[in-house]
Amino acid sequence: MPTSVPHLTPAQLDAFGEELDAIRQRVLADRGERDAEYIRDMIRAQRGLEVAGRGLLFLSFLPPAWLAGVTALSLSKILDNMEIGHNVMHGQYDWMRDPALNSRQFEWDTACPGDQWRHSHNYMHHTHTNIVGKDRDIGYGVLRMSDDQPWNPYYLGNPVWATLLALFFQYGVAMHDLEAERLVSGEATLGEKREMIGSIVRKVRGQWLKDYVLFPVLAGPSAPLVFAGNATANLARNLWSFTIIFCGHFPDGTIEFSEEETAEESRGQWYFRQLLGSANLTGGKLFHVLAGNLSHQIEHHLFPDLPAHRYGEIAVEVREICDRYGIPYNTGPLGRQFGSVVRKIVRLALPSGSGEAEPAEAPATRAPALVAAA
Repeated sequence: MPTSVPHLTPAQLDAFGEELDAIRQRVLADRGERDAEYIRDMIRAQRGLEVAGRGLLFLSFLPPAWLAGVTALSLSKILDNMEIGHNVMHGQYDWMRDPALNSRQFEWDTACPGDQWRHSHNYMHHTHTNIVGKDRDIGYGVLRMSDDQPWNPYYLGNPVWATLLALFFQYGVAMHDLEAERLVSGEATLGEKREMIGSIVRKVRGQWLKDYVLFPVLAGPSAPLVFAGNATANLARNLWSFTIIFCGHFPDGTIEFSEEETAEESRGQWYFRQLLGSANLTGGKLFHVLAGNLSHQIEHHLFPDLPAHRYGEIAVEVREICDRYGIPYNTGPLGRQFGSVVRKIVRLALPSGSGEAEPAEAPATRAPALVAAA
């Protein structure tokens, strides 16, 4: 991806914003049975995979049944997390007025309580995307993912912390709003976070009782194998979610911003920031479904409340608009994007990535002035 970013005039940014607004309004007006049937199909598929997976795990004494059960249950948990839970809680299906798909009431099968995720993700991340110091998705409070984050010796463990975050990603997301680094520094106290901690504990306890007590006990002699199968499915979901989300936010070419650079943004500037701070993944239809269509992270950041299965269609128009305005459109295969994320994690573990003397080979990750002189 080019490292140079155009300096658009206020008039250009306004026109750019109007074109993207037009796409959004058109899709909002076009929502209907096609979208309703899609999400209902996804829910039916997810439930079918869960029933099949748990049923097959009861036959875990047969190795092929254990493997098939783990595969089905893993896919079920991935769909619940990525294509259903994430998108429903964004309000993409509130227009259906179905209580089961209400974004403010929906709960998913993961450690993070829905209410906390709606605040940390829907509000904090999508409002302050890639703004260092405001978007806590930059590093999740444990990693250094930007040159603008001051370096300290703790970050020498960046690759280790990233590996642990990937393995236990659902718990990292659950602790997101706790601001653990503020607890460690003394800026916040456990007492102030008591209610939040309680809701996380209750959510995790329910999940553990289901996956690691109830279903293993029901399996009788196969309990250890069912326990291991459920743990493997949760691990698969964690690793997949981490990979897709980090590839959408941190590959080469994505740009971070300061609070000063983003003060008093226009609508066009907001869209511009979402584009520059996001990246897409290429792949087939099944890949996009399993990614929750977050493989179209650019379109998701532009239009978080549109049905995600529409992003692939919208992407064609968004890319054409970017080409006309000379705005880089960051996309690539999973292997290449994830490889660049890993390189960034390793590079930013070292003080040489502090931004004082950025290596010549490192991609530009600083934002330009968002508006040029008219």
